[in-house]
Parts: sequence; structure tokens; C-alpha cells
Amino acid sequence: MIVITGATGALGGATVEHLLERIPVDRIGVSVRDIAKAQHFADRGVRVRRGSYDDPAALRDSFEGAEQVLLVSQNDPRGDGIGLHRNAIEAAVAAGAQRILYTSHQNVHGESPFAPAREHSATEALLAESGIAWTSLRNGFYAHSLDWLLGPWQQTGVIAAPADGPVSWTDRADAAEAAAIILTGQHPFDGPVTLTARRAVTFGDIATTAAELTDRDITRVVVDDEQWLADRIAAGTPEPMAYMLLWFFHAARSGHFAETSPLLAELLCREPRTVADLLTERISA
Repeated sequence: MIVITGATGALGGATVEHLLERIPVDRIGVSVRDIAKAQHFADRGVRVRRGSYDDPAALRDSFEGAEQVLLVSQNDPRGDGIGLHRNAIEAAVAAGAQRILYTSHQNVHGESPFAPAREHSATEALLAESGIAWTSLRNGFYAHSLDWLLGPWQQTGVIAAPADGPVSWTDRADAAEAAAIILTGQHPFDGPVTLTARRAVTFGDIATTAAELTDRDITRVVVDDEQWLADRIAAGTPEPMAYMLLWFFHAARSGHFAETSPLLAELLCREPRTVADLLTERISA
């Protein structure tokens, strides 16, 4: 059996949908905080059990019988991510899982200016110490984050943000499909694997692409870090989230998200979606 955590979220849920296309339903289980939100999976025969990273006993029950467990990383910037991930890893080991897969991030290390990267690095260290096989899916920065970061460019004709750097923006749906392929494939992919789009682009590149797609002048304006942060918080972005977004820019301009890899395309047997694809969708919406 393969058990997926976070299956009521976008990444985990999409991974389950791809699993349903690839293996019998009785081989799929989900571990979710609210089982009512996973009723659509239960109705199709998926095993649904309650599991939360802050409840080790429930996690062990939800992982019962699992050969593989996909741990979708927690996403609360105020949460004790390392402690929560430790609970999940220990529960998977206690339940007898043979392999843990974890949704990490490209180029993680303990000195990154991007706080989630440090959390992922520490979690990968826990996986390495777990005593069982593990795979870390180092996904590229999810492209839908551009909806928060680019600002109202369609209305203003301006992409105003702090200085950035090249980022291999990666479609979350592509990452979910790749996770399902790895979970059901013959190649175990031990340790970390990098899954990104083919090309890394800057906000300047994105402005150029947006101008070509809209046949309008789209200007890239660099905003002072502190002014951008203050404006975000004043506009209602929770302070921890605003700081995390600013840390993204710090890391991007230091080249932390510039890495690309052909593996995602190889797994999908097609080209991954691009920033141009995302912008085209937003323009037509």
C-alpha cells in the first residue's frame, strides 16, 4: 500500500488522482487531518484514515500496512516544521514502512536565507538517520507562487518587486504527477532528486514574456526590500508570510533557485509546463 499525507491539499490530492490512474484503488491510502474533506476519495474506494503531524498515535494508525509513505511537507511558517516532520518520519518507521518519500525543495541547505529550505535540509537529515530507504523530492519553486509575487501586473502594466534572480519555476501539478510516477515505478530514486522546469527565468524575463503574450508594455520595477515588506503587511499579508516571501527574493538573487534538471521532463515523457503557460492561463481567465 502507498499512503499519501496532505491528500486534501493541492499537491497531495493531485498525487492521489494520478495514483488512481496507475494502480488498483485498494493499494492507496490517505492520511488526513479532516476525514470529511477526503470523502470523495473514500467514495472511490481509497482507504481514508485520520492522521496529523502533531498526533503521532493517529499517524501510526493511518500508516498501518504502508510499504511507502509520501510525506507532504508542512506549510505553516509559524509551525515547528522539523518537529512535525520528525513525528511523521518516526510514525512511518514504527508502522513498518519500507520507504519514505518527502516533498522537499530544490537546493536545500542549512545556510539558506530562505527559511523553508533550512527546514527541508533538517528534515532530509532526519530521513537519512531514520534507518529506512528514503527519497527527497526536491521540487522547483512552485509557479503558482507568482500569483502572490508578481502583484497586479495585468491591471498596472508593472511588475514591482524586490531584486530577484533566476528561478526554475515549476508547475505543482507536474510535480504531483512525477511523485505518482516515482511511487509506482521500478526505480527507487534513493536520496534527493531534483524536479524542476527546464529553464530558470528572472522577473525581467517574465515581464518580457508577459509583454509578448499581451502585446502591451509590461515594465519590471525593482522595489526596496523594506518598502516592499511594509507595503505587503499594510495590504494585509500576515507578517510571517510577508517575511518568508522577502526571504525568497534574498535567496533568488543569490542564485539559490537557478538550478534546473531534465529529470522532471524525463519522468513525464513530455516538457513540463512553463511560466508562459501559467501567464497564458491567467490572461485568458
